[in-house]
Amino acid sequence: MPSSPKAYYPRPSRYSYVRRSSFLAFCLLIGITSFAFGLVSILKPAPGYKCKNSVARSVSVVWEKGKHVEDLNRVSSVGNQKRYKVMGFVGIQTGFGSVGRRRSLRKTWMPSDKQGLQRLEESTGLAFRFVIGRTNDNSKMSELRKEVAEYDDFMLLDIEEEYSKLPYKTLAFFKAAYALIDSDFYVKADDDIYLRPDRLSLLLAKERSHPQTYLGCMKKGPVFTEPTLKWYEPLSYLLGKEYFLHAYGPIYALSADVVASLVALRNDR
Repeated sequence: MPSSPKAYYPRPSRYSYVRRSSFLAFCLLIGITSFAFGLVSILKPAPGYKCKNSVARSVSVVWEKGKHVEDLNRVSSVGNQKRYKVMGFVGIQTGFGSVGRRRSLRKTWMPSDKQGLQRLEESTGLAFRFVIGRTNDNSKMSELRKEVAEYDDFMLLDIEEEYSKLPYKTLAFFKAAYALIDSDFYVKADDDIYLRPDRLSLLLAKERSHPQTYLGCMKKGPVFTEPTLKWYEPLSYLLGKEYFLHAYGPIYALSADVVASLVALRNDR
């Protein structure tokens, strides 16, 4: 009777066994490492813009408003018309070279149509406008007029749009915004940030009971002079003087009382 064939299974060598074990151990190590990194990423707070001086401070502001009451009343009334009322008016500071940034904002958190802006305002109490000045470049002004006609989401300031004149533009924005909009807060924002309108709305609503409020970062920065904006850091260092504490950052808010006082002052500095 013929014998049945037997299957032959080669016995793995010690070398192949060690190599396979090492590979499995390596794969296991990668898996554990990936899991650890994923867990840390989930538990770690999301990165974002943080103030260098993150400790909350209380600042008492005293304004001499008595002699400016007449000016304040004149500026706050525009053609005897009642100002439009919102909880917060957000002016997004932009420039002629920021067409791409505005396009990105309109594709993300800021609606690109009038109805969308209206719905956002109704849900958050916030109104949004891009803030821009003027230029002598006719082609740039022509392109801006087309964009204004298409989106109707601009506040146009009668001030030259230059980097060296940003402080004047900021002050012009607060004055124009106060004259046009009756708001509890006036917010200055840059056009290169991703904003959460819902969170901003909650923050402003929480602070509405405080009449003289600044919400934002503070820092001690370099001292500049006009009109060449020379930096006098070495001189200040030699004299042993500290920089003045001032507002800064990609977004900050002023309450209506503070903006009213700025509007009433008899200077543009």
